[in-house]
Amino acid sequence: MIDFHSHVLPNVDDGSRSEQESIELLRMLKDQSVDTVFMTPHFDAARHTPETFFEKCREALARLRGALPSDERLPELRVGAEVMYYYGIEHLDLLSEFKLEGTDLLLLEMPVTAWSEHTVKELIHLSCRGDLTLVLAHIERYSALQNPSVLRRLLDAGIRMQVNADFFLCLSTRRRALRMLRNGQVHFLGSDCHSMTGRPPRIGGAVEVIRRKLGDGFLARLEKFSRSMLNA
Repeated sequence: MIDFHSHVLPNVDDGSRSEQESIELLRMLKDQSVDTVFMTPHFDAARHTPETFFEKCREALARLRGALPSDERLPELRVGAEVMYYYGIEHLDLLSEFKLEGTDLLLLEMPVTAWSEHTVKELIHLSCRGDLTLVLAHIERYSALQNPSVLRRLLDAGIRMQVNADFFLCLSTRRRALRMLRNGQVHFLGSDCHSMTGRPPRIGGAVEVIRRKLGDGFLARLEKFSRSMLNA
C-alpha cells in the first residue's frame, strides 16, 4: 500500500516534531502494510519561497535518514509537498519541482469554500500544462461545497482526487467515501498523519473497510492504479 499524503518529515510544518516521532510513525505505517510513504509537508507561497522550502526539506530528510535504524526495514521514503492553492499559482516559479518524487503528481490543497469559476478554470488550465498531473488533497473536505458539475469538470480534465483514511473510518462519511470510490472519483489514499497523538496513521483501517465493503478485487484495482503512477 502507498501513502500518498503524510506529514512524516520532521520539523518542516505542523507534522512530526522529531526524527524519533517520524520513525514511530513509519513503524505504524509499516504495521498497516504501507511500503511507500510520500512525505508531503505544507508549502504556502505566502510564507516561503520554493528555494527555502526545498532546502528545509533536504535538511530534514538528511536528519531523518541519519536517524533510521539500520537493522529495521521501514517503508520507502519519497518527498513531495502539499501545495496550498492561490489564484495565479500556475505562474509560481518551480511549480513542477513540487511534484511527488518519482511521479508527475502535484498534490494541491484547496480552500474549504465554494470555488469560483476563475478557480475551476485555472485548475483545468493547469492540468493541461503537460508537465504534471494535478491531485486535489483530501477532496472530501470541500467536494460537498461545490456545485455537482464542478467535480465532473475536473475529473473530465484528468485531475485526480486523494482522500484521507478517516473518510472511510468515520461512520458519518463512510457511505459517501465508498460511493465516491466506487464511482471513480477517488484515485489515491493518504493517511495525512501528523503525529503519534494528534493525528496518527489509520490507513490500515481504511483499507479493511474498502476490502470488507467493496471486495479484494476493487482494492487490488485501486492499488494497481496507484502503483502505475510511480516512476510514470
